[in-house]
Amino acid sequence: METAPPSIRDALAALRGHLAGAHFPLESDDAAHARRTRGETLAQLDDYVVPRLEHPDAPLLAVVGGSTGAGKSTLVNSLVGRPVSRAGVRRPTTRTPVLIHHPGDGEWFTQPRVLPDLERAEADDHSDGTLRVVADDGVPVGVAVLDAPDVDSVVTGNRTLATQLLAAADVWLFVTTAARYADATPWELLAEAADRRTAVAVVLDRVPADAVSEIRGHLAGLLAERGLGDAPLLVVEEVEPDESGVLPPGAVEAVRLWLDGLTTDEAARGELVRRTLDGAVDDVLRRADGLADAADRQGEVLAELQSEVADAYDEAVSRIGEAVSDGTLLHGDLLARWNDFVDTGDFARSLESRGGRVRDRLRTFLRGRPQRALDVGQAAEQALCAMLVEHADRAAEQTDQRWRRSPAGQKLLGDDDLSRVASTFAERCASVVREWHEVVVELIRTEDVEDRAGARRISAGVAGLGVALMVAVFAPPPGPRLLEQIFGEEVVRRNAAKALADLSGRIDALLATESSRFTDRLGGLMVEAGLGDTLRAAVQDVRQAREDAA
Repeated sequence: METAPPSIRDALAALRGHLAGAHFPLESDDAAHARRTRGETLAQLDDYVVPRLEHPDAPLLAVVGGSTGAGKSTLVNSLVGRPVSRAGVRRPTTRTPVLIHHPGDGEWFTQPRVLPDLERAEADDHSDGTLRVVADDGVPVGVAVLDAPDVDSVVTGNRTLATQLLAAADVWLFVTTAARYADATPWELLAEAADRRTAVAVVLDRVPADAVSEIRGHLAGLLAERGLGDAPLLVVEEVEPDESGVLPPGAVEAVRLWLDGLTTDEAARGELVRRTLDGAVDDVLRRADGLADAADRQGEVLAELQSEVADAYDEAVSRIGEAVSDGTLLHGDLLARWNDFVDTGDFARSLESRGGRVRDRLRTFLRGRPQRALDVGQAAEQALCAMLVEHADRAAEQTDQRWRRSPAGQKLLGDDDLSRVASTFAERCASVVREWHEVVVELIRTEDVEDRAGARRISAGVAGLGVALMVAVFAPPPGPRLLEQIFGEEVVRRNAAKALADLSGRIDALLATESSRFTDRLGGLMVEAGLGDTLRAAVQDVRQAREDAA
């Protein structure tokens, strides 16, 4: 067999790179499946597809799998002729996979080219997470036998490892018994093997001599129904093992001859490898297509969560903007303080004079009421802060409720209650409003209008006129008309617009910071934009490379 063309290997390497960078952190209906599928696909690439593409003539790997108590380890020991894999009555028996190879094939199996994530261990080392490697001339040159954990083990890690090992096999040696060959779990894996065209041989173990024909015929029919009619069916009759747990050589002769045939018939071996490899690549591409769809859904879930935050806080900004400019703030205590401060009747009459008389009365009025200006300013700040807290609270509550309707939002929020503003929000709000008030006063202070320099230098006057400009932003009561008579309509309109724009910017920034309690939980997620399309393009590149090679 020739080495696979570089273009196929390169295309698969590119696909693998994209899969390695694919993460499915947001909970959705298919996220758990996608995470599991991604891991299995990467393992299949690393454990089998890539090594076999690079070394098509390397020794075959026959993985022995099956149900608990099917006699896998006894079969392996009997093929070798001595105990190399633990067998016994305690379940699960096989915890650490055991790989037995001919001494001449050691370079291939002792190095991490096959099953690279499993640390190699010596024959007597039974540490979890390792692969025990045993050299023995009881197996033929050119093929290794791997005793895997039970596919239906009560230990989740064992089942996962068994599935991974079976996906790494050139051929799966499925072991079942006369009593359990109809069990559901092994047949699910056999169906998967048929779907991806993995070469399979079935060992029917512990068959009473007088029932061989009947059971063999029934099992053959079941295999044919499931697309495995061409799978070799090897029978091991029920016999007593010796004191070391090894069956007589004649009992496993059929299995031994089948293994020998894998290495002596070059054409059959090549066809087996091509069939399993093509099926494995097809399976990788099929899984990658599914992962592309899952990646699309991750992007959709992320966009939905982001939109729910944006909608709630954009609505808050909009409602705040309306409340600032439609007079909503000017009610209750603030309105009473403002009316008292302006003293509409007396002050309106003072504005009827002209020239110096107006300026003198204005100075007298403002000098006599500096504390009232401060009181009205503070009341305005408090009213504005209360309104900001109210709408920010509503935005937080809406976002929290909407996120908790989805699995992704629930997982991101956990036990945290974000349905109210942060504990520091009121303090930050007060600081923002005070700073804005200072900006408003500065607009009055720096307004250079003829014949008003003296009034600008009066601190109480500046404070009062600043409050009047704040009120001009909120609504057009008598205060703004007072400003228009002092500064002129255009000046008041221009400064009110500046003050409003400055306030809007500060509110936007304040609520953006507040909404970051939600958005920060999205920022660290590894959801790559356009990953679905990237995976589909990589899959297409592999398919095109295979067509070109053909």
